[in-house]
Amino acid sequence: MASTYLTFTQQTPSTAEAQKFTISMWVKRCGLASIQGLYGNTYSNTHRGYIYFDSSDRLVFFDSSGTSLVTSRKFRDITGFSHIVVATDTTQGTASNRVKIYVNGVQVTAFDTETYPNQNQDLKIMNTTNTPYMGRIVEAGTSYYLDGVLSHVHFTQGYVYQASDFGSTDATTGQWKINTSPTISNYGTNGFWWLKDSIATTDHSPNSNTFTVSGGTLTKTEDNPSNVFCTLNNNTLPSDQVNINTGNLAKTNTPTSNAWRSFYGTIGAISGKYYFEFKIDNIESSDTNNFWVGIVNSDEQTHSSNNSKFYEEGQGYGYHAKTGNKGNNNQTFSYGNSSTTNDIIGVAMDLDNAKLYFSKNGTWQDSGDPTSGSTGTGAMIIAANTMYVPAFSQYYGNEHFSVNFGNGYFGTTAVSSAGTNASGNGIFEYDVPTGYTALSTKGLNL
Repeated sequence: MASTYLTFTQQTPSTAEAQKFTISMWVKRCGLASIQGLYGNTYSNTHRGYIYFDSSDRLVFFDSSGTSLVTSRKFRDITGFSHIVVATDTTQGTASNRVKIYVNGVQVTAFDTETYPNQNQDLKIMNTTNTPYMGRIVEAGTSYYLDGVLSHVHFTQGYVYQASDFGSTDATTGQWKINTSPTISNYGTNGFWWLKDSIATTDHSPNSNTFTVSGGTLTKTEDNPSNVFCTLNNNTLPSDQVNINTGNLAKTNTPTSNAWRSFYGTIGAISGKYYFEFKIDNIESSDTNNFWVGIVNSDEQTHSSNNSKFYEEGQGYGYHAKTGNKGNNNQTFSYGNSSTTNDIIGVAMDLDNAKLYFSKNGTWQDSGDPTSGSTGTGAMIIAANTMYVPAFSQYYGNEHFSVNFGNGYFGTTAVSSAGTNASGNGIFEYDVPTGYTALSTKGLNL
């Protein structure tokens, strides 16, 4: 969550440990265009150091010892994880070798601001008088939190490691991938390995630097660098004060006016069978419009306009929560049952047979059978050979919803009793139909 951060109590480092450190982290951003802290330590105006994203989405390493590196590159990808490594060694004779930043295995060389520490400079980010923060920085009394997901955070003190110690290039895809069991021989006095494979407050390094969750709730997610799950796409939000949060899986704020607004998923598919769930967290009895749930051709996302309904598109197919009708091409037809607060609508998209099914609280509507294949019992018929993304439309501003693409949560609430899922990919409230899986990078390759 946006106000969650981690802390631990440091011990006094040696001189060498104040001059050398490596931090490696996998980060998936959810919100953009705001200051967001990754790691920081603040004691006073002259004793502080941070790693953060600035309001222009640049990565910044700042240390009050006289160091400021601001990347020219903008970090605006909210669909996947980025691997960020900052390695410092102020004993180096060449200034540019004293701080190196790597992103997905490639050293960053283009900076808008580029000021390096003096040789043999002790870094203030190593100050032990104050508690360091992960997922937060504090500047002039103001806290700036990460809006995103962290995984596999390594910190070594007194020892410098390369990005290639924590990741490698996949020989088949050419993509940078995580090394989930890196060989790190020395972590130093205050080193740690956090968020390895759970949200347990455990240090997996030999140091046992157990941390404390502060100022919020640390929420587990199946979304990770090895298997990236679909979320709601912050880059295709309507332009009128609509916010999504909780890892980009829930809409909880109330815009200033009532209007149709549409939301879309970050991952699409043209083949395969996928399942996801939509929960009505709040519905207004006075609203005759409320929610549409379904899928749309990725080329037909009416992403920047208000008063847009995805089912109006020629290849937009939806289920109306208020009436139970189905809709396509701005036409509606009788189909299933209406829904209300706390109801969960399941969506099964069979792109191999061009069929779409909807369930309410685990019961498939219109006697649907997602496993019927080409027969399509109780299915909506959709256009074949089309790239579809999940789609949601809402009218009333005060109505809220959350989506489970397999993360196992609706907002910050875990599913109450996980259903069966033969694919082993994703955690859902209800049983996943046989042959279906979560919409994730692993699911796309099953």
